[in-house]
Amino acid sequence: MEVFKRVSEVARFSSEKMKKNGVFETERLFCDVYCFEAGQAQNVHTHEGSDKVYFVLEGRGRFRIGGEQRDLGKDEAALAPSGEPHGVENPGPEQLKLLVVMAPRPGH
Repeated sequence: MEVFKRVSEVARFSSEKMKKNGVFETERLFCDVYCFEAGQAQNVHTHEGSDKVYFVLEGRGRFRIGGEQRDLGKDEAALAPSGEPHGVENPGPEQLKLLVVMAPRPGH
């Protein structure tokens, strides 16, 4: 198991849809880099029994968690607790890159 990685080498964008890029995955959590081109989104959804943290690496994103919505930029973070509806969109014009950690990993 790799225990060190350079996030910039993992991050990839797709012109078709938001891209999830794996950084680390264990039985207990996952850590990904989500990459959004302008206009791309992760639809609002929920996870029962898992908490998710979004940390903005680059760009600005629009985050919806529960009944709240907020635009966040570099070095800002958001928590989506278990059971809370959440989603992200990139209103643009620049790319959006997020570090995302979720625990416990869904399905475990």
